[in-house]
Amino acid sequence: MKELQTEILIVGGGTGGVAAALAALRVGRRVIMTEVTDWIGGQLTAQAVPPDEHPWIEATGCTRSYRQLREGIRRYYREYYPLTLAAQRDPLLNPGAGTVSAICHEPRVSLAVLQGMLAPFVSGGQLTILLEHRPVAAESQGDRVLAVTLEDARTGDQTIIHAAYILDATEKGDLLELAGIEHMIGAESQAETGEPNALPGGPDPLDQQAISWCFALDYLPGENHVIDRPEDYGFWSSYQAPFWPGPHLGWCDPLPHSLEPHRRGIFFNESPDDGRDDFTLWVFRRILFAGHYPEGTFRSDITLVNWPQLDYWLGPVIGVSPDEQRRHERGAAQLAYSLLYWMQTDAPRHDGSGYGYPGLRLRGDVVGTTHGLAKHLYIREARRIQAEFTVCEQHIGVKARGLGSTSGAAVFADSVGVGSYRIDLHPSTALRSYLDLDTFPFQIPLGALIPKRVENVLPACKNIGSTHITNGCYRLHPVEWNIGEAAGALAAHCIEQGLTPRQVRNQEPLLHDFQMRLRNQLGFVLEWPHRFARAAFTI
Repeated sequence: MKELQTEILIVGGGTGGVAAALAALRVGRRVIMTEVTDWIGGQLTAQAVPPDEHPWIEATGCTRSYRQLREGIRRYYREYYPLTLAAQRDPLLNPGAGTVSAICHEPRVSLAVLQGMLAPFVSGGQLTILLEHRPVAAESQGDRVLAVTLEDARTGDQTIIHAAYILDATEKGDLLELAGIEHMIGAESQAETGEPNALPGGPDPLDQQAISWCFALDYLPGENHVIDRPEDYGFWSSYQAPFWPGPHLGWCDPLPHSLEPHRRGIFFNESPDDGRDDFTLWVFRRILFAGHYPEGTFRSDITLVNWPQLDYWLGPVIGVSPDEQRRHERGAAQLAYSLLYWMQTDAPRHDGSGYGYPGLRLRGDVVGTTHGLAKHLYIREARRIQAEFTVCEQHIGVKARGLGSTSGAAVFADSVGVGSYRIDLHPSTALRSYLDLDTFPFQIPLGALIPKRVENVLPACKNIGSTHITNGCYRLHPVEWNIGEAAGALAAHCIEQGLTPRQVRNQEPLLHDFQMRLRNQLGFVLEWPHRFARAAFTI
């Protein structure tokens, strides 16, 4: 068995993991980063989800490196894609012209930009990336984790990696379980957190948000790209949850804030019945807009399907046996194929001409797979550390704050970043429907990144000290990036200064020095400018 030594080990090469690596590498630390798929980038790439961002992202509310990522994506399209002159000159180019983000784009472009950002450190021997490696064991001594064992999915070979600091950037918080680090899963109770929207009874660890297996589509009218009938299509074509207004495979879905039935249009020229012409399923997460190019360059737009009908809530994938986890992962994939097959064959056409759109084509090449779906499940909720400080609904929710509509979120003296998104909980495995709550722009407290007991492990994605409720706004792309970058910077700072993360947080002079480093050296935003701080993120 091979053994390696490094200063910082980052287990998980997703959005937060890459940001953590960049922060540590840019101040001279040696890093090994592992990833279970063959694409780094997580939500942005392997899960194929375009960024969910707040409306002020072009002006503020993210770190300097996240801004560099966004600029790199736009630059990639300008340099390598045959854009029209108008698109080339647009300083705020939205490659997909989607509505979920000001920078909807293809996952392979994020991958290329992220690889470019890391390339100098790989060439210099400062960074080692181990793709298709998953953690299988951890060695601990007292309150420190000494090493993690990784298994190569291609060969079965195992490698033990020793490190001074270990960051958990896995999608499900896998290292927390392997190393016996105190953590939470599922939904807490009101008695535990005091949150108005927590469970009124006891906690339910198996009450977790729906998972989704995303995929990309284009549309070629007159052609036939119908896939084979999925094995579970009979089940999904008749399934209806108790809170859903019609069959799960249908054009109707409940609006999260009203739970009223709503009929979505699929294509950009179909006006949905709520009067918002810009909210159609096709446009929502469109990742390539053919209108940005000379006529005939692309035969179709490309959209990313991460729609309500894709949510799988029939069982959790965390805190269950491996067999049950695999069963629900398969179920999510079968739901994805069934949704596509339904749209191709049985969906009522919006023009009234019959059923099915056989010209919808699965674009596995766009997401880098032969099976057609994204490389990795989109997992909204991970294991969460029991932290020195836990962010709750009453810290950020407009109604839960109870201080008036202009109060703003709680102010955290130990802020290591900012974010903004509404509390957006998808239907859960306990068959609870959407929960969508207005929030104020918020800060990321350092206390939420520090485990109660363990000294040298830090969370670097959506596994921080949040709750089931607040995970709904601390899990989005720019916030996960900020969390990961803060964790990487903290580990590097502690190595350099001979400190522990707990000391940095709890001794005011040390905290001030670290925060100044985040601001000045890494370009962090630690508080919202006054004009944004009380502008609620509403539905």
